[in-house]
Amino acid sequence: MKIYRLFKCIPFTAIFIVFSIVSLAQSSDTTAIRTVMNAQVKAWNNGDIDAFMQTYWKSDSLLFVGSKGPNYGWQTTLDNYKKRYPDTIAMGKLNFTILEIKLLSAEYGFVLGKWHLARTIGDIGGHFTLLFRKINGQWFIVADHTS
Repeated sequence: MKIYRLFKCIPFTAIFIVFSIVSLAQSSDTTAIRTVMNAQVKAWNNGDIDAFMQTYWKSDSLLFVGSKGPNYGWQTTLDNYKKRYPDTIAMGKLNFTILEIKLLSAEYGFVLGKWHLARTIGDIGGHFTLLFRKINGQWFIVADHTS
C-alpha cells in the first residue's frame, strides 16, 4: 500500500518540478530583458546613442516603426536617432515605465511601456512596444514601435 502511494505522488512531483524549472527560466529571461532596458536608459542618459544601440539586433532586418512609418536596418535606426537627437540637450534624460513583459516563447519576448524624456527644451514622451529575440543567449530588440 505504501508503494502505491509513492507512485501516486510521482506524477504530481514531476509536474511540480517541471513547472518550477519553467518558472525560474521565465523569471531569469524577464530579468534579462529588464537589464537590457536599464542599459538603454543608462546609455541614453550618458548621452551615448552608440551604446544605446547595442541593445538592438545589429541586422538589416531590424524594424523600427516611428511617427514617419517603418524603417529597416540597424544603421538606419542609429542614423535616425543621431539626426533626431544631435546632442544631450535634445536627448534629455530618459525614463521608462514598463507596463508589461510577456515571454512569448524561449526565444521571443514582448514589452509594453511608456517613455519620457525630461528636457530643458520641453519634455516629450509616449508609448512603445518591443519585440525581443534571444540570440546566442542574449536578448536583443528586433522590432521597436515607438509613438
